[in-house]
Amino acid sequence: MPQFQSITRFFVRFLAALLGLGLLGYLVFRTGPEVIWKQVQAVGWGLALIIILGGLSQLIRTCAWRQALMCDIRKLSWARSLGAQLASDACGQLGFAGKLVGEGIKVSMLSPAVPLTNGISSCAIDGGMHLLTASVVAVLGISIALLHYPLSGQWRVCALLLAALLIALVVLAAVAVASRWRLIGKAARAIGRLPQLHNWILGKEPIIDSAENNLLTFRSQAPAAFWACLIFSLLWHALAVLEVYLILRFMRAGIAFAGAFALEGLTKVINLVGALNPGNFGTYEGGNMLIANMFGVTVTAGLTLALCRRARSILWAAVGAICMIVVKRSND
Repeated sequence: MPQFQSITRFFVRFLAALLGLGLLGYLVFRTGPEVIWKQVQAVGWGLALIIILGGLSQLIRTCAWRQALMCDIRKLSWARSLGAQLASDACGQLGFAGKLVGEGIKVSMLSPAVPLTNGISSCAIDGGMHLLTASVVAVLGISIALLHYPLSGQWRVCALLLAALLIALVVLAAVAVASRWRLIGKAARAIGRLPQLHNWILGKEPIIDSAENNLLTFRSQAPAAFWACLIFSLLWHALAVLEVYLILRFMRAGIAFAGAFALEGLTKVINLVGALNPGNFGTYEGGNMLIANMFGVTVTAGLTLALCRRARSILWAAVGAICMIVVKRSND
């Protein structure tokens, strides 16, 4: 039965990815490959700048993550840290399951310089901080869209509901950390009641409890590292907004920086929905076309924007895969 369930899950993910690729192909051919190519040519050398910005974003994300390592990291080199971040991000391109695998690979690449519990808690802290700041950016983006752009009544209601939901999640997360609710440990023990997972969870409980304790006490025990991690996370999102602004400016889309901020904020919602689709193929590009059209940008420019950002992410994912192979061979 477990083997059948694994095969079923794999088939569903494979089918979702296949449908996503089909949707992407449809969008490209519906828009016109020649038209898209002209837009890419308009970006020109700016694509190289976008790739460099992507590398800078990875470096900033590495800085944020290193702040969350609540242990002595003098033996952890910057090269290994950046390689682990790139490898994790490469796996994360494959959706939610890929992100989980990527975090596991990141932790394994830290050994033996960083204890296992500190590695796990650092990923939880960095991931939580990233989600928190992404939610803030999304709420601000939605607010800008509501205040400065003429959205239809239906879109306005959806935007208000979405903003209210994100604000509620941010407040709930803040209360959970401030009150030190041990939700992860309780969830793990609830899962451990299943006969198939009882022994495995029982052996991991000390690691889970230690990692969760580091997560809940991070702000009180290391306030300077907490604020540094927060600032680096916000800086990462600022570079993402700058990336959107530059690509659209190269295409002469005529959008203001506030519009790029709003577009990036709504794109984060697309990324959240598309996490269920391995690689977010099709849903990401289609969502960008829809959002761009809402801000008075042509759907062709919206699709080209998504494809340029996709090309940047694929290139750095390839670098991450190479880093993972090099580290594995060095360990062998």
